[in-house]
Order: sequence, then C-alpha cells, then structure tokens
Amino acid sequence: MAQTVTAHWLQDYTFVGKTDSHKSVIMDAPTVKDGEKCAPSPMEMVLLGLMGCAGIDVKLILSKSKKEITKLEIRATANRRDEFPRIFTDIHLHFIVSGEDLDEKSVSRAIKLSAEKYCSVSAMLEKTVKITHDFEIV
Repeated sequence: MAQTVTAHWLQDYTFVGKTDSHKSVIMDAPTVKDGEKCAPSPMEMVLLGLMGCAGIDVKLILSKSKKEITKLEIRATANRRDEFPRIFTDIHLHFIVSGEDLDEKSVSRAIKLSAEKYCSVSAMLEKTVKITHDFEIV
C-alpha cells in the first residue's frame, strides 16, 4: 500500500510535514551556519525516526517476554561526512533501560532482534551507515 506524506514550506528554511494519517511535524534548518532554528533538522529527524523505531521494537519485545520496563531512553551519537551529501557515516545507539526482573540477556536479545529483524528504519540505513548498539540496565 502506498503512503503519501507532504511537506509545506512555512518561512526561511522551515517546513511542516503532514502524514496521510493527519499527523504533523515541523522541520527546520538554520539560515546561517550554527544559527537558530525552531525545530529538528531533517537529518535529526532521521535519528529520531531510528530511535523511535528501535525503542518501539525493544519495548514490544521485552513486553512480550513478560519483562516490565519502567523507563527506556535511547541516545544516538552520529557522525556525518564533511563532503556533500553530508550523510551519516556511523550511528551509535545507547539504550538505558529500567524495570523489574530485567537481565542482560533479555535486553540484548530485544535490541538485536530490533536491529536485525524488525526495525524498518535500521534496515534502510544499514545499507550505507554503520549502526552500533550498547545498553545499560539501571
């Protein structure tokens, strides 16, 4: 099934993206190098999409394994090449997980399943970007 999204220019380099399910998000880029912006850049949105996809998978996998989590935070560290197009060269995702009866084996398995089988964003990006993961249980 085809999916259609639109992006409408607002001002300067600010766009509002709208999905076919009537959800909106604002994207922006500074008008000068290191200038102010009012929203995430498109490349930051890529990282946010990757973290959201992986986070949803990890939460779902742990829940199905009867592991109750009380907190899940993901931090992404990414590098981009200097020349254009300035694509990501590597992305590292660090998962911080809290909950009852969590063990390293279950958390590691959930992250691995997300990365290797379920996360569509990761599957697309891994063709051109080295993606690594680690985690801590708090």
